[in-house]
Amino acid sequence: MLILKNLENDLKPMHMSNLWRTTSEEKRELERLEKPIYNSVRQAAEVHRQVRKYIRQIVKPGMLMTDLCETLENTVRKLISENGLQAGIAFPTGCSLNWVAAHWTPNTGDKTVLHDVTLSSGHIVDCAFTVAFNPMFNPLLEATREATNTGIKEAGIDVRLCDIGAAIQEVMESYEVEINGKMFQVKSIRDLNGHSIGSYQIHAGKSVPIVKGGERTKMEEGEFYAIETFGSTGKGHVREDLECSHYMKNFEVGHIPLRLPRAKQLLATINKNFSTLAFCRRYLDRLGETKYLMALKNLCDAGIVQPLPPLCDIKGSYVSQLEHTILLRPTCKEVVSRGDDY
Repeated sequence: MLILKNLENDLKPMHMSNLWRTTSEEKRELERLEKPIYNSVRQAAEVHRQVRKYIRQIVKPGMLMTDLCETLENTVRKLISENGLQAGIAFPTGCSLNWVAAHWTPNTGDKTVLHDVTLSSGHIVDCAFTVAFNPMFNPLLEATREATNTGIKEAGIDVRLCDIGAAIQEVMESYEVEINGKMFQVKSIRDLNGHSIGSYQIHAGKSVPIVKGGERTKMEEGEFYAIETFGSTGKGHVREDLECSHYMKNFEVGHIPLRLPRAKQLLATINKNFSTLAFCRRYLDRLGETKYLMALKNLCDAGIVQPLPPLCDIKGSYVSQLEHTILLRPTCKEVVSRGDDY
């Protein structure tokens, strides 16, 4: 198995007060005890590396987005040896085009075709990259790459989340991109951010901002984080738009009585196959669920399931995303999803 790279540059900003961790016998022993958890995450990361390498080879203008997503997802299922909630896909494939920043995947029957524009794709291990078929967009992609790497460098045990956001924004907004003869300053999308990751919980409570002025809460030992940045040529602000495809059961929800029998049946399917992991309508179709939209709406209205509609900047703008998952081990910071590609 390919072991991720703990690049020297990723580790440099560790606070001097934390350097004792690398020599502490107590911390090294704690890492030995946690090794099974680390290896499980590394296995998921290795599957992601192999799948994204394959997808980069086949993605091209003219493809149906549905075909692209299903090819990717079926490859994941095969490599991870899908086994219910023990191993599989933890978040639907995000294929966000142009001004769409996040949470878009085609529903069944969607005929959207990939043109010569940008494509973002990401899933657990929470990781994303952007592809552009026109070199005109390279500065936009470079902005998110450097901003994300800055966030990774700044992250660490006892680091304040607001400090990471300020560093990311400074790097992101130092970039400009010329598109069809017009110059745009790249903007950090201020209402999107990275986040802590928990067991069966993609957003575990802490947010990693990509602009200054965020929370002063500190990162802690043993936490997992998605360090993700979004650079935009638009307003740097997103709104909900387009048809919803992503859904996720509320992690905090208790028992809520349901009157609609079909909603109870659909909830049983969700609990069995996804629990509190995100899913999309194509996944319900794949399981044989039909005529479920009213039941799904009932679950959303009851607060049991949360809809995650696409998040879009202004139409005509372009958004780039890049994301990695990091683990704050007792003695070091591990960039779990790092690969040869990015």
